[in-house]
Parts: sequence; structure tokens; C-alpha cells
Amino acid sequence: MSYPFSVHTDEFKGKRVLVTGGTKGMGEAMVRRFQLAGAAVATTARAPSPTADASVLFVEADIATAPGAQEVIDRIHGAWRGLDILINNVGAAQTKPGGFEALSDEDWLATLNVNLLGAVRLDRGFVPGMIERRSGVVIHVSSISHRLPFANSTLSYAAAKGALRSYSKGLSKGVAPHGVRVTMISPGFIETSGAHGMIRNIARDHGVSEDAARQQIVDRIGGIPLGRPGLPEEVAELAAFLASDRAGFITGADYVVDGGTIPTV
Repeated sequence: MSYPFSVHTDEFKGKRVLVTGGTKGMGEAMVRRFQLAGAAVATTARAPSPTADASVLFVEADIATAPGAQEVIDRIHGAWRGLDILINNVGAAQTKPGGFEALSDEDWLATLNVNLLGAVRLDRGFVPGMIERRSGVVIHVSSISHRLPFANSTLSYAAAKGALRSYSKGLSKGVAPHGVRVTMISPGFIETSGAHGMIRNIARDHGVSEDAARQQIVDRIGGIPLGRPGLPEEVAELAAFLASDRAGFITGADYVVDGGTIPTV
């Protein structure tokens, strides 16, 4: 698959990279970005992609569960004895009709497991090795939802991502003296294949064009001053920068990639 930006082919040569949820969307773009830059790349998902690259180490697991996360940790340690770069990209939101009252305890726990505890478990499995080597990068992928929460059933997702932000900041302080950097990326409306499917559904259900459906989503989140959704590869470029030596003095920061949706940061 083509990639829209130029890449130095040896930028991450010799680096071991894990991107969770790397079979589609932003995760797939990150997998491609690090592959093109010479890294050894692994990814996880609950099912393999039909277009998977055989050179990517794939671990079929549900990291929203403790056994699934442990399966990933064991496979990576067995194959590579650790990681240099860990990108916790997996995330999912509830889409039940109704407001906060529609969310049961089970809904809240499921959302927290996917959007917070999956990253916590993998960090616990890989960061100690980074500390021992006094080198490593952890990137948590969040969402602008934790700054612009809605009162509908996505509220649990926004709250989980807010918790991830607090956890990420605290972790960054604890591991920085040991040479490990922790940062966070909070994307806005990124037009992944899944988002484009939602655009098509809105267009079909409301009898409007895809452009009009896309604008409905933009209006719902409060607008995008740059006038368009983001590309998955634009998020991947930020991840590559934060994982690189060029970002060696950056840790504990939360980078918003939203085209200007949030008025102030």
C-alpha cells in the first residue's frame, strides 16, 4: 500500500515496535510507517486482517482481558525479548442509544478494560525491560473526547480516556529518570475506514451525499477550522516523531491532532 509521506528507510532500523490494534485505521498506518522506516513491527487484534503483511509479527489476542494481554507479553518476550517502542493504540466506544443512564456497570467495566487497563497491563509487561535497558518509548493513543465529552453513551469512553491521560502523565514522571519517555496522542475526527463506513451509513439513512454526511459529523463535534478530517497517516507521522530521537526531550505531553477542533489546549 502507498504511503503519502517520504520516510527514511533506516530511521528505526534495529528497533522493536508493538502497535496494538494495528490491523486497521490509525494502527494500520502506524504499522506501515514503522515498517517503512526499517523497524521490526508487531501488532495485535482480536482477528487477523485479510490483507496482513507476513513480515509483521501478529498476535491474535483481546488485550481488554488480562489473559489476552499476557498472551501478547509472552509472545513478544519469546520472540524479541522486549520492546523499544510500545504504542497503545487500541480503543473502542459504546454506541448504545440514550445518555449516561443507559450505561450499566458491565458497560463501564468493558470500556475501562479496552481503553485504560489494556494499556496498563502492557506497560506493566514491557516498561520494566525498558527501565533495565535505560531506553524506551511508550505512546498512549487517546482522543479529544476526554476534553470534549458528550452526555450520550460515549461518556464512558471519554472518562476512560481521561483516566488514561492522568495515568500516562503519572507514569511519565516515574520512568523518566530511567531513560524511558511516555507521551500521548489525542486525535480528533480522523477519517479511517471505519469512520468512512459511518459516513456512508449516515448518507444512506438520511438520503444525503457523503460530503453532507461528513459535514454532519464535523458539526456534531463543534467544527474543524482546517476544514477537513485528519488522515490516519498524519497521526502515524506524529507517532513516528515522538518515538524518534528527535523527540528525546519530550515526555509527559499530550499532543492534540484535531485540525483545531479544541479552541484552546
